[in-house]
Amino acid sequence: MPRYAAIDIGSNSVRLAVAEVEVGRPVRTLATEREVTRLGTSVFSEGSVSKDAMDNLCRVLERFRGIIERHHVMGARAVATSAVRDARNQDEFLRRVTLSAGVPVEIISGIEEARLIHAGVQAVWPHPEQRVLIIDIGGGSAEVIVGENGRMKAAYSKPLGAVRLKQMFLEHDPPGLDDMDRLHGFIDEKIAPALKKIGVGGFDRVIATSSTAAAVICAVNGIDRKTRELGDRKRATTAQVDRLVADLAAEKISARRKRVGIGPRRAEIIIGGAAVLGRLLREFGAKSVYYSLAGVRDGIIADLAARRVGADLARLDKEQRRIVESMARKFGVDVRHARKTAELAGTLFDGLKPLHALPADSGKLLEAAAYLVDIGHYVSDMGHHKHSQYLVANADLPAFTAEERGIVAQLCRFHRKSMPSARHVSFQALSAINQRLVLRLVPLLRLADALDRSHDQRVDALAVELQASQVVIALRSDADTNLELWAGERAGEVFRQVYGLPLVLQTRK
Repeated sequence: MPRYAAIDIGSNSVRLAVAEVEVGRPVRTLATEREVTRLGTSVFSEGSVSKDAMDNLCRVLERFRGIIERHHVMGARAVATSAVRDARNQDEFLRRVTLSAGVPVEIISGIEEARLIHAGVQAVWPHPEQRVLIIDIGGGSAEVIVGENGRMKAAYSKPLGAVRLKQMFLEHDPPGLDDMDRLHGFIDEKIAPALKKIGVGGFDRVIATSSTAAAVICAVNGIDRKTRELGDRKRATTAQVDRLVADLAAEKISARRKRVGIGPRRAEIIIGGAAVLGRLLREFGAKSVYYSLAGVRDGIIADLAARRVGADLARLDKEQRRIVESMARKFGVDVRHARKTAELAGTLFDGLKPLHALPADSGKLLEAAAYLVDIGHYVSDMGHHKHSQYLVANADLPAFTAEERGIVAQLCRFHRKSMPSARHVSFQALSAINQRLVLRLVPLLRLADALDRSHDQRVDALAVELQASQVVIALRSDADTNLELWAGERAGEVFRQVYGLPLVLQTRK
């Protein structure tokens, strides 16, 4: 299954998520990380990201880079939000953090940030038929989003982040009445245009995301910050939020740090963020708010998956597909079987990426071989794999390099019978890197071919499950797949030899 990574460089913290995505199934999170970096502190007071903040962020991103590389993702996106939008030293920032992250870092607008937040909420907690108000209060900005029937209808980004507001209004501990009056006045001024456009009330649900919302919901519900995931989809009334804001504003930071759900670092900036949440709830006529764990990271991953980012690298392009299909037809191949084998091979390549760890463009060579493994039958049914190798190796295959043609020929040669060894001269002529590539792709090609053994396309789709001691291939089919299971089990022996793990085949309706 495709894997994607997302990095969200916010004004208060930087977050990482790596997830596995399969259409029609819940997203499977593989890794999540969060580090407080407070980029906004220097930006909102001095206008630039400080050297210390940038150095610290780069160290965190280098660690994130290692996590992403270990998970062999198909695509990744890294975004920077409010603080970096305001920073004077954007060019230096982007150069350094891109180098550390190993992924191009882009500065996104407030509206794009809102779009990703909405996509994240819809992916994690869908509301396909409701009108929802989503509030995200970050370190530098707050996003107010209206969703209707699963689509974003309106979005506003305002400079109402928790770190920004602390720098502007909350220098005293605890803040004075004048401080809070100025804070509330600023919030009201900034949300007025959105309130005028959106209107009061009429929402089926109000959802708040981000760490500010998590802290508020956890504090109201008595949930420890170390288990804040338990706050997901928990509720707080507007009256409870207002009461919490008043209590927090009356306390010194030492008392705020002891509050359940807040935490020592969040205590430094919670008053401004909570005040924004309370003000928005009251002005929009909301009686209560629910917290969602979803955020920008989830939106990035949902967006990457929806656009199938990276998938094209592992698949034949239109011209390459036309060429191999034409060659298959020329030599009398059952093209329906070839297409199904290629489809299954592609799914196996994606799902087994953590095991084979091959470059994405290797997938298109596997797919090409799936179309051409049977062309040798045109010469003779006996030893047809050897004839397939010869025909591919000596064919004119436009859109493929000579090196790629040689790899495809070897895949055809070893799609059945013996595995490569020292006695196979043409295999030994490959570079060490390409020999390894062929060895790792052959089991996938054999398995894909076996799973359409009947040539009737009985397997609708398959899912790959990587377990600690085995690999499970689940076939989705309403037809009789006994022949495919038998052939797949035979191919599983080669898989075990190459990957050191047993293969378990199952049929699921």
